[in-house]
Amino acid sequence: MNRKKKVKSTLKAQLKRQKAKLQKSNKPKYISKAERAKLELEQQENNETNTSE
Repeated sequence: MNRKKKVKSTLKAQLKRQKAKLQKSNKPKYISKAERAKLELEQQENNETNTSE
């Protein structure tokens, strides 16, 4: 009985890992500090041009 239980649990764990890889993550994509600074700078420039017009 223990052998059957061990095999069943192993296969169940493998299936769980496979399904987890297929799921889409809800975590937002990482943006580096330099990229955030660049985006912030572009946004400020856009705001300045919009306010000056």
